Amino acid sequence: MAGLVTRMHGFGATIFGEMSALAVRTGAINLGQGFPDTDGPQPVLDAAREAIASGLNQYPPPNGLPVLREAVAAHQQRFYGIHLDPDTQVLVTVGATEAIAAAVLALCEPGDEVVTFEPYYDSYAATIALAGATRRTSVLRFPDFAVDEESLRAAFSDRTRLVLLNTPHNPTGKVFTREELELVCSLAREHDAYVVTDEVYEHLTFDGQQHIPVATLPGMAERTITISSGGKTFSTTGWKVGWLTGPAELVAACRTVKQFLTYVGSGPFQPAIAHGLGLDDGYFEGFAASLAAKRDLLVTGLERAGLRVSRPSGTYFVIADAAPLGASDAVDFCWELPERCGVVGVPVSVFHDDEDAARTLVRFAFCKQDDVLHEAVRRLGALSS
Repeated sequence: MAGLVTRMHGFGATIFGEMSALAVRTGAINLGQGFPDTDGPQPVLDAAREAIASGLNQYPPPNGLPVLREAVAAHQQRFYGIHLDPDTQVLVTVGATEAIAAAVLALCEPGDEVVTFEPYYDSYAATIALAGATRRTSVLRFPDFAVDEESLRAAFSDRTRLVLLNTPHNPTGKVFTREELELVCSLAREHDAYVVTDEVYEHLTFDGQQHIPVATLPGMAERTITISSGGKTFSTTGWKVGWLTGPAELVAACRTVKQFLTYVGSGPFQPAIAHGLGLDDGYFEGFAASLAAKRDLLVTGLERAGLRVSRPSGTYFVIADAAPLGASDAVDFCWELPERCGVVGVPVSVFHDDEDAARTLVRFAFCKQDDVLHEAVRRLGALSS
């Protein structure tokens, strides 16, 4: 590709954009890209309108409005017992994607190695490449996506600088267990590596599964940057309000980079997300319960259609194996799916270095209105006929 630096070769249009365009072009139901089709809670929306009307439409402070930094600190204390100084240990970012980029670019030199699990969210690979670092992965395999200790140990070396971890995990819907997290953390400490942990789905767990922040584990607070956002929790993905927290010196390093990425953003949405973080437990519990019901609806439909399904414990994604339907390549299967049944999914192989590990796997999103999911399930039934 002319003009593009070598390290970004291979990073073209995202699969999400391609599949969403396919859905529009064919009139198919888009279960590919992970965005809700309903707005977030009314009090949060009202708070944004109030912020706009009251004049909060210019640059916010570089590290974020105090009301949001204080709300993030209060949230971490309330849910996880993590104490943070909102002035030095919280940085507001333009979504979690910018937080990830700022952290990786701030902490990695060219030639450093970054350990992550595959399948991985697509921005991870691109950000590591931008930093000039080397990606080292350990594969999570269908259907249980358990951590393979031998594979994980082999991914670490004396050049490991950082571990990039996502729990609850996109695209698998896996919630890492305490034992798995302790293994990751022990290896990070052994190799004196930082951990950047993407926890944007922290409130989207099901069946009694508990999200465990890495920063709460022994010896990890001083080497962990925790990232989250309001997009998934409050169904406001377009607002792009994220944040990172951690030791003051690491947050300062990320702030140095962040100021030259976007400088600031999402001004009037910051107090709105702050309001959301203070909602009572009933909201967080109710939202997770509603998503669990949507998960069950889609999982049942996929199974009835003849796919083999891994039942997710978190996020709003489910992975299904199309091999029982005769598929040999999920990319081809996904391009053909709109014509076959009027539904769009995403091939999991695009999130892998080892494409054979997910050759016939497809990710579907269930963060949709119930009537949309019912219609999708009805359409998917055509695959079994």
